[in-house]
Amino acid sequence: MLSSLIGDISIETVRNKLDAIQRFLSASLRISNAHTVDFYTEDVWNEFVAVPPESVLAVITGCNQQTAPVPVEEESSLCFCGFGDDSLKLVDVASFLQAAKAHSLPHLQVCTSLEDLLQGLQGGGRESTDKALGTDDFMNDKKSHEVKVMSELVASLAKYCNIQQVIDLGSGKGYLCSFLSMEYSLKVYGIDSSSTNTHGANERNRKLKRYSKAYQRTREPMIQETVSEIQEDHSSMNEAGLTPSEKVQELLVLMDKAALDGPASSLDSPEHTVKVGGENITGAQSETEDLEADGSPFFGILSSEVVELPTPRKNPAELSSEEKERRKQENLKRKSKTRSDSSLYSPLTSYVTAKTELQEIISDMEDSVMVGLHTCGDLASSTLRIFTAKPELKAVCSVGCCYHLLSEEFDCPRQESPNGIWGFPMSQYMKQQKWNCGRNARMSACLALERVAVGQGLPTQSLFYRAILHVILKEHYGAIKSEKRVGNVYSKAASFVDYIRKALKKLGLDESKLPDSLIQDYYDKYKPRMNEMEAFNMLKVVLAPCIEGLILLDRLCYLKEQASYHENTSWSTLVKLFDPLKSPRCYAVVGVKRLLNSIH
Repeated sequence: MLSSLIGDISIETVRNKLDAIQRFLSASLRISNAHTVDFYTEDVWNEFVAVPPESVLAVITGCNQQTAPVPVEEESSLCFCGFGDDSLKLVDVASFLQAAKAHSLPHLQVCTSLEDLLQGLQGGGRESTDKALGTDDFMNDKKSHEVKVMSELVASLAKYCNIQQVIDLGSGKGYLCSFLSMEYSLKVYGIDSSSTNTHGANERNRKLKRYSKAYQRTREPMIQETVSEIQEDHSSMNEAGLTPSEKVQELLVLMDKAALDGPASSLDSPEHTVKVGGENITGAQSETEDLEADGSPFFGILSSEVVELPTPRKNPAELSSEEKERRKQENLKRKSKTRSDSSLYSPLTSYVTAKTELQEIISDMEDSVMVGLHTCGDLASSTLRIFTAKPELKAVCSVGCCYHLLSEEFDCPRQESPNGIWGFPMSQYMKQQKWNCGRNARMSACLALERVAVGQGLPTQSLFYRAILHVILKEHYGAIKSEKRVGNVYSKAASFVDYIRKALKKLGLDESKLPDSLIQDYYDKYKPRMNEMEAFNMLKVVLAPCIEGLILLDRLCYLKEQASYHENTSWSTLVKLFDPLKSPRCYAVVGVKRLLNSIH
């Protein structure tokens, strides 16, 4: 058993760590839930912090790497964590940093190392990872790293459980699925809610199969044969003087672009409303712009280097009966065609929830490993719930993302779960405490501390512009903050004055009432306080690993509880899979059920 080979974290230990994080966050979570766009209108800095911003920045940039975390068991009071007993303002930045480190996953001592896990699954002997198909030839660095690492773990889980089938939920473009099928000869079903993704994955897999065969026989000459298949449509690749290997990579980039472009109907922008005075102003914006909404402070305008954006999923309740039937027929055709050409990977289209019956999607369902690589929001929670409920699922490896999209049971203003099954909290232990993070705090958990620490920082100036815009809207237009939508105006603006005019125009407001000189006066007034925003956002970044740790430990606690209730999950853990500089959402929840007649 894995517990004898690797060891196991008890449910009592997990609960103790959850208690410790909650005690720390009981004071500090207020910082993560503060609205960045309200920064100046609500005087956020003076409400939450009792020291100058220069002191915060000096401690974070100068001492963060050298200051050792204080062991969790040495906690004594909220004041010890940096907050005053009476005002609950931050008064000691160094203590705050120590406490934040101590309450993040790397220092809580609850994770199993990837090396130990692989050795336990593989019987002590690591297999060679020099596979014939080079992921660097058709994936970017981030995806290549993720697929290489996760595929080895998933293949090891499958071998340990003596099974050949893998089910990938939220499979997206199918990179992981293709690699598992071609390099590990596993039978993989990739299920994604987007028919565009499914179609693109099917085409990509067909190309990669040819590329894989060419790669294994003669890397350069045979790749040329693969590329020639699409030379008529993409003759410009030859004119550019690319090598055959570069042509294959360029081809896959073009395929990805085509999949993203898709039919116009799949990219229709949602409608949003701004209430100004007593009037409603309606406009459309893209999904990325929507993330910059008033309830989504600074997340939407961060680059992909700092956060990772979600792929939208469409609820089956929103689909017409014709669309449901069309998807069903497409899935049947794909399975038939895929099996007829001896492929081991079948992309399928379906919206998965915790109540999904996989047998209705996969006709030849058998014992399987369930996986999810960066499953957005509730899909990560649903993956674990399906795993515990279905006896044919023998192991799970789930890497979640987009915590802001989780439905949260005790976030009272945002009751969003139509099925009564909430994404957070999952464990009965946390449910009993009615713990609530809040959407802004969950959004802050998506920030990448490691990337910010090496200089890939937050876009302070764009956030600064947005906060001043909120002041102008409040003082001159009577705007109600919770209903404003601005979008990505900053990247198109030549100056602060230009930014304000573009934003007002987008909102349908009369910009002529504000002269340039008045707009510039606002900038000049708040420019000396820009460091307050920079320092405050750095505090949010420091807290991000603590909030993420709380969410992931809740998921682990859920698996531990299910093991005690049903005695079917023999071992579960958290493992740091990826390099956080390459892939910030780097932790996986892994579970293995008790294996009957197992040789292990």
